[in-house]
Amino acid sequence: MSIENPGSHRLGLVLVPGFSYLAMAMAIEPLFIANWIARRQLFSWNTLSTDGFAVTASNGMQTPVDHPLGTTERFDVVLVLASFDARQAATDARLLKWLRWAERGGAEVGAIETGSEILAAAGMMEDHTAPVHWYNIEGMRERYPSVNVTDTLFSLAARRPISAGASATLDMMIALVARAAGQELANEVAQHLLLQKRHGNDRQQTLDIRDQGVAARDPVARARQIMASTIDEPKSCTRIAEMVGVSERHLQRLFQQQLGSGMAQVYHMLRMERAHQLVQLTDLTITEVAVACGFSSLEVFSRTYRKAFHVSPSRDRRQSVDSSVFRLGHPGGQPQK
Repeated sequence: MSIENPGSHRLGLVLVPGFSYLAMAMAIEPLFIANWIARRQLFSWNTLSTDGFAVTASNGMQTPVDHPLGTTERFDVVLVLASFDARQAATDARLLKWLRWAERGGAEVGAIETGSEILAAAGMMEDHTAPVHWYNIEGMRERYPSVNVTDTLFSLAARRPISAGASATLDMMIALVARAAGQELANEVAQHLLLQKRHGNDRQQTLDIRDQGVAARDPVARARQIMASTIDEPKSCTRIAEMVGVSERHLQRLFQQQLGSGMAQVYHMLRMERAHQLVQLTDLTITEVAVACGFSSLEVFSRTYRKAFHVSPSRDRRQSVDSSVFRLGHPGGQPQK
């Protein structure tokens, strides 16, 4: 895309059932503001669905579209908007075929949030970089090992504009405006959106302590890193304290002070978070998930999972609006081995 092009830059937004309505607004609004500031149509956009009918967003809103996928309309950029139930959409042969057709026609084909999984299913992400929302990273890596999955915000590399979702979509669209119409205009758009500048390779901010420097100085951070890396073979609290280099009593006190929970409860939360991700986002069997999360007994794992999420793991195999939700700091249940 180049500002020398006298026509508007055309974007096609493919809405997949369960897509984020907020993501659609974040994709469109920066383009509208750019047009408004420039007093001319630098960007145009159309929404599409597989059949041309309205698509239900994750918040339940029925969203009409401009075109079915069969349109002959050509786009400079195509973005697949998906959130919940992306795995189901990834089996839609008509959608996957159209995305490959759009790329052959010259479009940059990218994705927002879980739309990258649909591109991967279409065979369009081999050796490409896919910034993925932190909660979906484990599932994406397990299902598509050849994709370079990152915990960064967005990427415009190799004609694959991909946003990890949420507010990172705004950042990506500002970067697209800058590339197409200049940094000065992009800065003005960001100012109108009260948006502070972030870069695509900035890492997502979560409650996890991942920074190696912090972990080297903070016994709690170091202990959590050890826990996260030994979920498949859990270690005793005593052994973790030994690895950190402090007494277990002192480390337990630090956990209570910093996190409000004991070591065993935090370890349990990390294990159940991983279990929830693997159950909902991968094709691993329940037995394989149990082993991966350090449970030697399938019965104990199923009972622990049900206590944490109020549903058996075998009935929780979709990431949908109606499925169970893992809440940070609220895993439910009590730690079990």
